[in-house]
Amino acid sequence: MPRVSAMFVPRLLTEDQQFQRLATYIYIFQSESDDPEFIKLIITRDESWAYGYDPETKQQSSQWKTSGSPRPKKAWPVRSKIKVMLIVCFNAVGIAHHAYAPQGLTVNKEFYLDVMRRLREDVRRKRPVFWASSRWMLHHDGAPAHTVNIVQQFLTKHGKIQ
Repeated sequence: MPRVSAMFVPRLLTEDQQFQRLATYIYIFQSESDDPEFIKLIITRDESWAYGYDPETKQQSSQWKTSGSPRPKKAWPVRSKIKVMLIVCFNAVGIAHHAYAPQGLTVNKEFYLDVMRRLREDVRRKRPVFWASSRWMLHHDGAPAHTVNIVQQFLTKHGKIQ
Protein backbone atom coordinates (compact mmCIF):
# COMPACT_ATOMS: atom_id res chain seq x y z
CA MET A 1 0.00 0.00 0.00
CA PRO A 2 1.32 3.47 -0.81
CA ARG A 3 1.77 6.00 1.98
CA VAL A 4 -0.30 9.15 1.50
CA SER A 5 -0.52 12.40 3.42
CA ALA A 6 -3.73 14.08 4.49
CA MET A 7 -4.99 16.82 2.21
CA PHE A 8 -5.32 20.23 3.82
CA VAL A 9 -8.77 21.80 3.53
CA PRO A 10 -9.76 25.30 4.70
CA ARG A 11 -11.94 23.84 7.45
CA LEU A 12 -13.84 20.71 8.33
CA LEU A 13 -17.60 21.16 8.08
CA THR A 14 -20.07 19.97 10.69
CA GLU A 15 -22.95 17.72 9.63
CA ASP A 16 -25.33 20.69 9.83
CA GLN A 17 -23.08 22.79 7.56
CA GLN A 18 -22.82 19.89 5.09
CA PHE A 19 -26.63 19.54 5.10
CA GLN A 20 -27.09 23.30 4.50
CA ARG A 21 -24.70 23.19 1.54
CA LEU A 22 -26.48 20.18 0.08
CA ALA A 23 -29.86 21.92 0.46
CA THR A 24 -28.45 25.01 -1.30
CA TYR A 25 -27.08 22.92 -4.18
CA ILE A 26 -30.43 21.13 -4.57
CA TYR A 27 -32.24 24.51 -4.58
CA ILE A 28 -29.90 25.88 -7.26
CA PHE A 29 -30.20 22.71 -9.36
CA GLN A 30 -34.02 22.74 -9.19
CA SER A 31 -34.18 26.49 -9.88
CA GLU A 32 -31.90 26.06 -12.90
CA SER A 33 -34.17 23.29 -14.19
CA ASP A 34 -37.25 25.53 -13.83
CA ASP A 35 -35.64 28.71 -15.19
CA PRO A 36 -32.57 28.47 -17.48
CA GLU A 37 -31.78 32.15 -16.76
CA PHE A 38 -31.57 31.53 -13.00
CA ILE A 39 -27.79 31.01 -12.87
CA LYS A 40 -27.25 34.44 -14.47
CA LEU A 41 -29.05 36.05 -11.51
CA ILE A 42 -26.41 34.97 -8.99
CA ILE A 43 -23.69 37.52 -8.34
CA THR A 44 -20.63 35.99 -6.67
CA ARG A 45 -18.21 38.04 -4.59
CA ASP A 46 -14.61 37.09 -3.98
CA GLU A 47 -11.42 38.77 -2.88
CA SER A 48 -7.76 38.27 -3.71
CA TRP A 49 -4.42 39.95 -3.11
CA ALA A 50 -3.05 41.87 -6.09
CA TYR A 51 0.71 42.50 -6.22
CA GLY A 52 2.61 45.23 -8.06
CA TYR A 53 4.50 42.77 -10.26
CA ASP A 54 3.64 40.02 -12.71
CA PRO A 55 6.32 37.31 -12.58
CA GLU A 56 6.80 34.86 -15.43
CA THR A 57 5.97 31.27 -14.70
CA LYS A 58 8.64 28.61 -15.18
CA GLN A 59 6.88 27.50 -18.38
CA GLN A 60 6.73 31.07 -19.76
CA SER A 61 10.46 31.62 -19.21
CA SER A 62 11.53 28.33 -20.81
CA GLN A 63 13.49 28.49 -24.07
CA TRP A 64 15.05 26.16 -26.62
CA LYS A 65 18.80 25.54 -26.36
CA THR A 66 21.41 23.36 -27.99
CA SER A 67 23.18 20.64 -26.04
CA GLY A 68 26.42 22.70 -25.87
CA SER A 69 24.90 26.03 -24.80
CA PRO A 70 24.73 26.96 -21.12
CA ARG A 71 21.47 26.60 -19.24
CA PRO A 72 19.59 29.92 -18.93
CA LYS A 73 19.49 31.56 -15.50
CA LYS A 74 16.71 33.52 -13.93
CA ALA A 75 16.67 35.40 -10.63
CA TRP A 76 13.85 34.86 -8.17
CA PRO A 77 11.34 37.71 -8.40
CA VAL A 78 11.47 40.16 -5.52
CA ARG A 79 8.12 40.67 -3.84
CA SER A 80 6.76 44.10 -4.47
CA LYS A 81 5.90 46.36 -1.58
CA ILE A 82 2.72 47.15 -3.51
CA LYS A 83 0.06 44.74 -2.27
CA VAL A 84 -3.63 45.54 -2.31
CA MET A 85 -6.82 43.59 -1.69
CA LEU A 86 -9.08 43.36 -4.75
CA ILE A 87 -12.76 42.64 -4.18
CA VAL A 88 -14.70 41.63 -7.29
CA CYS A 89 -18.39 40.84 -7.77
CA PHE A 90 -19.32 39.00 -10.97
CA ASN A 91 -21.88 36.77 -12.61
CA ALA A 92 -22.26 34.90 -15.92
CA VAL A 93 -22.61 38.22 -17.77
CA GLY A 94 -19.34 39.69 -16.42
CA ILE A 95 -17.97 41.90 -13.65
CA ALA A 96 -20.72 43.82 -11.84
CA HIS A 97 -18.50 45.66 -9.34
CA HIS A 98 -14.91 45.78 -8.17
CA ALA A 99 -13.16 47.63 -5.38
CA TYR A 100 -9.66 47.92 -3.98
CA ALA A 101 -9.22 48.04 -0.22
CA PRO A 102 -7.04 51.01 0.80
CA GLN A 103 -3.37 50.15 1.41
CA GLY A 104 -2.91 48.66 4.86
CA LEU A 105 -6.66 48.35 5.57
CA THR A 106 -8.19 44.97 6.22
CA VAL A 107 -11.75 44.22 5.20
CA ASN A 108 -13.85 45.05 8.25
CA LYS A 109 -17.62 45.39 8.67
CA GLU A 110 -17.72 49.12 7.82
CA PHE A 111 -15.66 48.72 4.66
CA TYR A 112 -17.63 45.64 3.57
CA LEU A 113 -20.95 47.41 4.16
CA ASP A 114 -19.72 50.24 1.93
CA VAL A 115 -18.77 47.68 -0.75
CA MET A 116 -22.30 46.21 -0.56
CA ARG A 117 -23.83 49.68 -0.99
CA ARG A 118 -21.65 50.37 -4.02
CA LEU A 119 -22.47 46.90 -5.43
CA ARG A 120 -26.20 47.70 -5.24
CA GLU A 121 -25.60 50.99 -7.07
CA ASP A 122 -23.51 49.26 -9.78
CA VAL A 123 -26.16 46.56 -10.25
CA ARG A 124 -28.76 49.33 -10.65
CA ARG A 125 -26.56 51.08 -13.23
CA LYS A 126 -24.93 48.13 -15.07
CA ARG A 127 -27.64 45.47 -14.78
CA PRO A 128 -30.94 47.38 -15.08
CA VAL A 129 -32.88 44.18 -15.91
CA PHE A 130 -31.64 42.57 -12.67
CA TRP A 131 -32.49 45.71 -10.72
CA ALA A 132 -35.98 46.01 -12.20
CA SER A 133 -36.86 42.39 -11.43
CA SER A 134 -35.16 42.39 -7.98
CA ARG A 135 -34.44 38.70 -8.59
CA TRP A 136 -30.64 38.86 -8.39
CA MET A 137 -28.92 37.15 -5.48
CA LEU A 138 -25.57 37.64 -3.79
CA HIS A 139 -23.27 34.72 -3.02
CA HIS A 140 -20.31 35.34 -0.72
CA ASP A 141 -18.29 33.39 1.82
CA GLY A 142 -18.75 33.32 5.57
CA ALA A 143 -15.84 35.58 6.53
CA PRO A 144 -16.40 37.42 9.83
CA ALA A 145 -16.80 40.82 8.11
CA HIS A 146 -19.54 39.32 5.91
CA THR A 147 -21.58 37.75 8.70
CA VAL A 148 -21.75 40.52 11.32
CA ASN A 149 -25.20 41.80 12.27
CA ILE A 150 -24.93 45.16 10.51
CA VAL A 151 -24.12 43.51 7.16
CA GLN A 152 -26.77 40.81 7.63
CA GLN A 153 -29.38 43.47 8.47
CA PHE A 154 -28.45 45.44 5.34
CA LEU A 155 -28.72 42.34 3.13
CA THR A 156 -32.02 41.28 4.75
CA LYS A 157 -33.45 44.80 4.35
CA HIS A 158 -32.63 44.73 0.63
CA GLY A 159 -33.77 41.12 0.14
CA LYS A 160 -30.49 39.60 -0.99
CA ILE A 161 -29.70 35.95 -0.31
CA GLN A 162 -26.13 35.24 0.71
